[in-house]
Amino acid sequence: MDKFTVHEGLVAPLDRANVDTDAIIPKQFLKSIRRTGFGPNLFDEWRYLDHGEPGQDCSNRPVNPDFVLNQPRYQGASILLARKNFGCGSSREHAPWALQQYGFRAIVAPSFADIFFNNCYKSGLLPIVLTEAQVDQLFNEVKASIGFKLTVDLENQVLRTPDGRVKLEFAIDDFRKYCLLNGLDDIGLTLRHADEIRAFEERHLARQPWLANTI
Repeated sequence: MDKFTVHEGLVAPLDRANVDTDAIIPKQFLKSIRRTGFGPNLFDEWRYLDHGEPGQDCSNRPVNPDFVLNQPRYQGASILLARKNFGCGSSREHAPWALQQYGFRAIVAPSFADIFFNNCYKSGLLPIVLTEAQVDQLFNEVKASIGFKLTVDLENQVLRTPDGRVKLEFAIDDFRKYCLLNGLDDIGLTLRHADEIRAFEERHLARQPWLANTI
């Protein structure tokens, strides 16, 4: 998992509340046994005018020009601005995978669905909770300024514009912050103790050598 320290990115506003995980990555794309390749199908039913299927080449599909991510001013956005209860619905881990593989590093919203919120951290995607008033302020800033960018400073837990005009603090659990700063998912956390695990296995087999033939 990539480390998250400081990220500056273009902000894309998704002005919809209660965006569920089936909208983020529709159910037909959950058949893949891989963990990659979901970015082209992020918000599939909103981004495209046809019905998408797994394995389909998205480069030639007709796009919906009214959808925010298809608008020229938001191309290359890496910070998603959203409304309350983002990520509700089913618990699919594919939702944060699709967002991250599209290019998003952080999502800013007044609230998130619990399971989606937890899954984001496991994928290196930073969900940032602000008040509804602060989110409203950001929507107004994005609307008024083409190319509106934010810098996410995780170490200092602050969002700010490059010119310092906007500065908003956010909260994050200390353990989750540590994992993101160091690029540690669940496997990475376990591998910190690889030497100890290996030593335990060697001692265990030394005491019970017949176990080596049962694997």
